[in-house]
Amino acid sequence: FIVVTADRTDIVIEKIKEAGMKVGIAVKPKTPIEWAYPYAEKVDKILVMTVEPGIGGQKLIESCLPKCKAVRERFPNVDIQVDGGISVNNIERIAEAGANVIVSGTGVFKHPNPADAISALRKGVQKFN
Repeated sequence: FIVVTADRTDIVIEKIKEAGMKVGIAVKPKTPIEWAYPYAEKVDKILVMTVEPGIGGQKLIESCLPKCKAVRERFPNVDIQVDGGISVNNIERIAEAGANVIVSGTGVFKHPNPADAISALRKGVQKFN
């Protein structure tokens, strides 16, 4: 869930865990990453949105990548997921910034060979994680 949308984030996290599920929080491009810090050790994953949510095919907002680096340095054990504008052309920059989980829709399905794209994306993430 998007961290700034929950009134009682701690309670939401607790209820999700009580239900036996993993918890992830999302930070939109214009939201300071520091909003996630109070919850980083309570969640399984922090999703750094690298596009504005809701529209596929957007270009990666490069200025979001330092958020990944900041989380990785401060919370080395949390999964950092990136969603938005990910392709074979930028995966290494994304992984080097600290992301170890990615979402790539357009970068896979608009690629001439989706299987090759998936392979290249995996290799890019594995190179830095």
